[in-house]
Amino acid sequence: MALILREMASRFGTKPGGYIWAVVQPLAVILMLAFAFSLLQRSPSLGTSYILFKATGILVFQMFKQNSTLIAKSLSQASSLLEYPRIVWIDAVIARFVLNIMIGLIVSWIILTGVIVYEDISTNLDWSKILGAYALAALMAFGIGTLNIYMFMRFPVTENIWRILTAPLMIMSGVILLYDDLPYMAQQYLWYNPMIHVTGLMRDGFYPIYRPEYISITYVLLWALIPAVLGLLLVRRHHRDLLER
Repeated sequence: MALILREMASRFGTKPGGYIWAVVQPLAVILMLAFAFSLLQRSPSLGTSYILFKATGILVFQMFKQNSTLIAKSLSQASSLLEYPRIVWIDAVIARFVLNIMIGLIVSWIILTGVIVYEDISTNLDWSKILGAYALAALMAFGIGTLNIYMFMRFPVTENIWRILTAPLMIMSGVILLYDDLPYMAQQYLWYNPMIHVTGLMRDGFYPIYRPEYISITYVLLWALIPAVLGLLLVRRHHRDLLER
């Protein structure tokens, strides 16, 4: 809990503006994308609200992208705290993971509830699929983020490579365009992106008429658990060496 409070203070400061920005930033991206695509299309791929369609993709995507990046830097940014004997490396990782999950869920609840109320959208939400999508995104963030702790600190160049590889990830994850609307050839390749399955599951929970048959939860879990096990083993064995580099 002390590490979580420290993370809150260092990330958002003591002023309320920091917490407001956590909501304003994703909301601004959602509104800009919704406005841009409303000029290009008569109606969104699902439903009647461009804002809700983009929000259901962006928010769950950010649960993965932001958390995996922050977790990857948890050990290097908490190196001074790890000098205390009662604090071990996994404490810093878990504190950052828990805080970011709480923030992501609260921000998502505020934005999605606001959109549904403001646009008077009537829909039957499937909470098992919505929460399942967030859980899968969070597990992937933990797994890949933990593996990247070792990779970024052992091989610093991999951080730059990771940034280049993930730059177009939002476009390739079904956030902006629906997977079903893509050409067949693109679908064959993008199916191997696990976030495609997560965004599809998220929208399946918001749109009762949407039935994505391409989703494989097992495939996403493999992407989450294999990096998590490998990352935990590597960091557990080499964390002292990594902190001394």
